[in-house]
Order: sequence, then C-alpha cells, then structure tokens
Amino acid sequence: MDLSKGLTEAELSALIGDQDYKLFLNPRNELYREMHMKESPPSRQEAVRLMARHPNLIRRPILVKDQKMVLGWDREAIAKLLAIEKLL
Repeated sequence: MDLSKGLTEAELSALIGDQDYKLFLNPRNELYREMHMKESPPSRQEAVRLMARHPNLIRRPILVKDQKMVLGWDREAIAKLLAIEKLL
C-alpha cells in the first residue's frame, strides 16, 4: 500500500487495531511538532482523522508480515520480521 496517497479513517483504524495509536504518529512531522502531540497527544479519533488528512503524519515504513508489524526504521526489528541477517 502506498501511504503517500493516504488511507481512509476506516483503513487506518483497521491497521492500528488494538495497538497504541500514538505509535503510528510521526514525531518528525511538522504538524506533530506544531500541535505539541508529544506533550499533549490527540484522542485516538482525532489522531486517525489527522493521519487520514495528512498522510505524512503516519510513521513509516510500516511492515506487516503475518500478525506482526514494525513501525519506523528499526533495523533490528525489520531484520527479525523479514528473517534476514542484514539489511542494505
């Protein structure tokens, strides 16, 4: 899926599932910083709405394999998820 084109609120809610929605917010995003989301995170509903309207607010990459997911550039977690020893 191409996150740069965005996801609907329903798609985001399904992707997030029971996980902490705040993990999906990109702390490097300008809107995240402007709204001081670290100190005062929005509600889940508001966060999903904002991520649907502002796709760059979604932390990337999102890798999903079976029932496991890795958010962001965590090389060790990505390697474990993909069952490889080294990434480029």
